[in-house]
Amino acid sequence: MFGGLKFGVTWPAMDSGMPAPAPTPRALGLRMPAEWEPHDGTWFTWPRPEGISFPGKYDSVPPVYAALIRHLVQVEEVQINVWNQEMEDWVRGLLRGEKTPLDRVHFHHFPAYEPWCRDHGPIFLVRDEPGHRQRAVVDWDYNAWGGKYPPFDLDDAVPQHVARLRQLPLFSPGIILEGGSIEVNGRGTVLTTTSCLLNPNRNPQLSQGDVEKYLRDYLGVSQVLWLTEGIVGDDTDGHIDDLARFLNPTTLAAAVEHDPSDANYPILRENLERLRLMRDTAGREFRVVELPMPGLVEYDGQRLPASYANFYIANGMVLVPTYRDQHDRVALEILQREFPDRQVIGVDSTELIWGLGSFHCITQQEPAG
Repeated sequence: MFGGLKFGVTWPAMDSGMPAPAPTPRALGLRMPAEWEPHDGTWFTWPRPEGISFPGKYDSVPPVYAALIRHLVQVEEVQINVWNQEMEDWVRGLLRGEKTPLDRVHFHHFPAYEPWCRDHGPIFLVRDEPGHRQRAVVDWDYNAWGGKYPPFDLDDAVPQHVARLRQLPLFSPGIILEGGSIEVNGRGTVLTTTSCLLNPNRNPQLSQGDVEKYLRDYLGVSQVLWLTEGIVGDDTDGHIDDLARFLNPTTLAAAVEHDPSDANYPILRENLERLRLMRDTAGREFRVVELPMPGLVEYDGQRLPASYANFYIANGMVLVPTYRDQHDRVALEILQREFPDRQVIGVDSTELIWGLGSFHCITQQEPAG
């Protein structure tokens, strides 16, 4: 597979006795597919009661997972990382109690401390050939958003487990990057933020040009587009999946705040202006669709990073977080117009957002093989 490349080994040099660096995914014709491209399944990492993500509210979170999985099993397989057999048995019982079919749910004893699979899970790459598709996994380093929540060694190992399970080549760039910090259109463009990828708590040794080269080489893209800051309450330093999302190769959804007194107003206004100036790889303007923000969502005096942009695109459906807010209906209507061939489903994320993330943060798509 890919000339013998597998699990991080290097290719031998042709003439010298020294090993040559392994070719990058881009050099091999690999790319990260867009989220709307066909899936084999969706990966989750189940939250632990002992974890730190949901202090004082853990019991209200597993039913949200069950609701998402109940929808997803209608259209694709679901893969769940669990701590051990005891957790697997407990989750099976919970899903049965929530009337979630288990015939398309698969468990893997790949332990992780926290449940944010978008960030610590595998990033799959594909290369399409006539009648055949090859796949691989990128294993970016993971440090829990700048070392904020140690330990994270088990979370960091999850992509390696998945690559072995699927018997796929594994590329290890050796730099820190979370899946929620990047958004691709499958046609050569990646969108990200300076506040996250250029933060000194990630890769202080790298310049912006260095980061862009890694993104091009390991995601198979040809251009990197940058927004600036993230929304208030986001402990990831500004993940893109709360700010702007590709709806198709030429259309972006931009989170906007209409209340000038809200702290997110200037941040999202600047990002919107930047998006309107961006061009695709052919030099064409992107169509930009404004997606409202929910009103203020707080718990225990803390503002939470609630955003409708944290939706997840699955086979035939889009799962959208709702917040018991007057803007829920408007956001669902906008996304349904933009995804006419998919069922847009709102699921209450009010309990989940206490962990400072929503549906996109806890899922990771596995593209069809």
